[in-house]
Amino acid sequence: QVQLVESGGGSVQIGGSLNLTCAASARLECMAWWRQSPGKEREAVAAIWRGGVKTYYDDALKGRATISQDNAKNSMYLQLNTLQPEDTAMYYCAARKFACGLHAQPQYWGQGTQVIVSA
Repeated sequence: QVQLVESGGGSVQIGGSLNLTCAASARLECMAWWRQSPGKEREAVAAIWRGGVKTYYDDALKGRATISQDNAKNSMYLQLNTLQPEDTAMYYCAARKFACGLHAQPQYWGQGTQVIVSA
C-alpha cells in the first residue's frame, strides 16, 4: 500500500501563491494533483509522468501552476500562482502505475490539503 501525505495548503489572498507538497512512501510512474470544491466532483488538475518526462495541466490552471517531482525524496510539488477564489478546494495527491494523464484514474489517494483563496 502506497501512502501519500499532502501539506502546504492554507488561506491566501487573491493573487497569492502556495506550494503544495506530497510525500510518498514509494515511487510510482504517475503522480497527480486533483481538487474538489464544495458541491463539485473531484477533478484532476495536474499530472506528472516519470519525474517530468511529461506533464499535464487542466486548462483552469495552465499558466498558473507548475507540477514537479523530486525522485530522491519521493516527493511531488504543485506551485500555484495568481490564485483566484475559484481555486478554493481540497487538493489531493494521487498516484498510479503504468498510465498517466488527467483522465487516468488514480490507484492511491492522500487525505488532502485545503486551499482557501479570499479577498
